Amino acid sequence: MWSGPRNISTALMYAFANRADCHATDEPLYPHYLAASGVPHPGADEVIAHGETDWRKVVAQLQAEAPDGSRIWYQKHMCQHIIDAVDLHWVGSMRHCFLIRDPREVLLSLSKKTDAIDAWATGLPQQARIIDAVGQATGKLPLIVDSRDILCDPPRMLRRICEGLDIGFDAAMLAWEAGPKSCDGIWARHWYDAVWKSTGFVAYRPRPGNVPAALAGVLEEVQPIYNALAADRIR
Repeated sequence: MWSGPRNISTALMYAFANRADCHATDEPLYPHYLAASGVPHPGADEVIAHGETDWRKVVAQLQAEAPDGSRIWYQKHMCQHIIDAVDLHWVGSMRHCFLIRDPREVLLSLSKKTDAIDAWATGLPQQARIIDAVGQATGKLPLIVDSRDILCDPPRMLRRICEGLDIGFDAAMLAWEAGPKSCDGIWARHWYDAVWKSTGFVAYRPRPGNVPAALAGVLEEVQPIYNALAADRIR
């Protein structure tokens, strides 16, 4: 599952992790990204020290069987973690789903957290690159799903995702216990405080406000990418 920032990626991971037949892994390429980029994220040194920073070794691990022998291995990825140096030849060996979100809402959320925002920070350019790589490797368009659609009708959209992946829907995906999860990365305490309070998907609510003038150019740059991906999403 490939997502950009400020999306429902962790909640979706919890939904899959709640299945008895599924093992979930949280952002396995994050240590590599932090080590390669030098981005000063909270707890970066700890993440790098406790993770694998060689993306080739990570990819080799991801192509093996699920660590606990589960039938399904759910791998949560952030598109930003695929920097230009990462070769995408390996994506054809997996099934993929791409989680998108309206960039206006992404930028409104990001602007509350940081001033360092450009098109790359939305994840959309990388998402388009990965989708192209998957299409070339498999000969077909991968699943694309919009977080708004999921939040508007979780049972229906989760069924559609499962149907697209040929794994069968499990009602356990609709609710989970509050608090930390065994699948959380060690960075969870810095980022997951809100989702730890959740016990399921919350109803969609439009994010109020206008994108700051300083980010108007970023929105103009990434909006066409989002529009193209949204046109191909499952509904």
